[in-house]
Amino acid sequence: MKKTLLALAVVASLSSFLTVVAEDLEITITADKVQFLYDVTEFTVKPGQKVKITLINPGDSVTRQPHNILICKPGTKNAVGMASNAGLSDPEFLTTKQAVPDSDDVLFASKLVQPDAEDVLEFTAPSEPGDYPYICTYPGHWAIMNGIMKVAE
Repeated sequence: MKKTLLALAVVASLSSFLTVVAEDLEITITADKVQFLYDVTEFTVKPGQKVKITLINPGDSVTRQPHNILICKPGTKNAVGMASNAGLSDPEFLTTKQAVPDSDDVLFASKLVQPDAEDVLEFTAPSEPGDYPYICTYPGHWAIMNGIMKVAE
């Protein structure tokens, strides 16, 4: 009887653990009201985990600038950032393209979020572990408005 109860307790604990691991990750990232920064500069996800990022751009922001969030391939923050700077030569960059540069290094991208608005970016985390930079590609922001999404077991 004791062995049966112990086995049931272990199964229940393991089941609870597996449920927590398998859950989707929901995270809110807010643009700073004064500087071009995100309030979250690092978070960790599991390979293949579903991720939902809500990007908030506060209405009482001093800068009154739009922001977005792009998840990029590891090691490509500077290349994507420079591509966003170059995007200004395209008249559709800040409108139709939502300040997302044409680059194979961009994995996922939100829309440009105006002050007092938000956007939700949903995706499945890459299966390959690594440090995936995320940046705002509104011109000039990426150099300081960035963070790391760690994909790890």
